[in-house]
Amino acid sequence: MGLRPAKTCRNLGKAPWARYSKKVPKKSFVKAMPHLSLLVYKMGDATKTYEKTFDYVAQSAIQLRDNALESARQAANKYLEKVMPMNYLLTVRVYPHNVIRENKMIAGAGADRLQKGMRKSFGRATDRAARIFTGQPIFTVKCFSANEAHIKEAFRRAKSKLSGEFKLVSR
Repeated sequence: MGLRPAKTCRNLGKAPWARYSKKVPKKSFVKAMPHLSLLVYKMGDATKTYEKTFDYVAQSAIQLRDNALESARQAANKYLEKVMPMNYLLTVRVYPHNVIRENKMIAGAGADRLQKGMRKSFGRATDRAARIFTGQPIFTVKCFSANEAHIKEAFRRAKSKLSGEFKLVSR
């Protein structure tokens, strides 16, 4: 079964649900944490001193799943690695702490006898997401000033993987 559409979990209206403790498991609200798709947070060459810094900033509050962040990271990094190898430092600035719950329903003949519908529904943990607020940077890229056009193209490619409104801000 595939993922639900992003529109089902992208608003911040619901309370966050992220309490997970390895040291004191009794205090955990989340008993089994879903796996994380986003594993790499820094790409490029961190040893160089760069001239320019670009932030990819959210223009409205939104919740993004970890697989969307991972695909945007891969799209930007793949382009940057091709056009300016090891002349940049790309950093993911958000971490998907929030656990998304889903009340799975059984479809098909006879399924009405196996479930209670939405009565007392709480759902089980299925995915993780990052809660992003207005003005919060999602990605940061450091590079040399000659490569500004490549950074804009990389984030144009990454923008298609994310829902919501974002802008590239230079520092």
